[in-house]
Amino acid sequence: MARPFSILFELRYPTRWYTKLAMAILALAFFAVLATSAIAAFLVYRIIKPQRTSSEINLESFPGRPDAVEFSVPGRGTREGYFFPGLRGAPTIILCHGYESSRGELLTLVSALQDHQYNVFLFDFAGHGASSGTTTFGYKEADELRAAIDTLAARKDVDPTSFGVWGYNLGAYAALREAEHDTRVKALVLDSVYDKPEQMVKIGVERSGLGGFPLMVSSAETSFDYMNYSYRSELPLSRKLGAMQGVPILFIQAIDDPELAEITRQMFLKAPEPREQAIIPHGNFVGMNDDDKRVYENRVVTFFLLRLPATGKPAK
Repeated sequence: MARPFSILFELRYPTRWYTKLAMAILALAFFAVLATSAIAAFLVYRIIKPQRTSSEINLESFPGRPDAVEFSVPGRGTREGYFFPGLRGAPTIILCHGYESSRGELLTLVSALQDHQYNVFLFDFAGHGASSGTTTFGYKEADELRAAIDTLAARKDVDPTSFGVWGYNLGAYAALREAEHDTRVKALVLDSVYDKPEQMVKIGVERSGLGGFPLMVSSAETSFDYMNYSYRSELPLSRKLGAMQGVPILFIQAIDDPELAEITRQMFLKAPEPREQAIIPHGNFVGMNDDDKRVYENRVVTFFLLRLPATGKPAK
């Protein structure tokens, strides 16, 4: 039997061909993992800091008489949103844009809701539109949504206890995460919602074309988790869906986005009543053609009219 110090000496100063081969393989594996981790970290940074698009509007000339509303997000600075008034004392619908989108791309949906006398509010999440920073795919965005609700609830022209929220992927996650802790949210439309932020990281890596490389997805998820270490104990949203008992939710699945559609379907199946499901051929409201947008807007408005009626007094 070889003595321990002989084995250690051979590993440190290999003399046999098979030991040299094993050490070479181990070295290659080590550098491959190191390179993969470095590429994954850079890729995650690119994913959480998307190219910002901003579609600003002239508040004085835009139909609907919108007001600029500033609100503070603890630890994240200030945000500015657009408030479109409906009936005085009516519920407020907050629109939460998706990943790589912005508030200015949702104005036709705003008009459809405001035409039915809802108060409507929209703003840019961090790393999108007019807001700097990086995205956390919903962890901190839910805090931004809460800050917006707190600010709007202090107004005298809205119902402070009655909010509806529409969200698309990133916005849908933030909306559901906030609603599970906030009884002021009375109705939700969740388009392409996911269960945990790592799922969006995985999708981002796959869409970059690098998802097929060994360990790339898992390395990217690990990098993202490290960047958001304070949320390490956060449960998937599906584990807390019981808190939504009695809150109407419309789950929208897009056939042309199969991965998110399947996650959304699973979330729908786990959600308590009252729940509704809509399956549409094309996702991403921003990129829809005019006909698909009208159908989509009608579906969303009808849901809110039935589940959260716009009652109040005409604005003075």
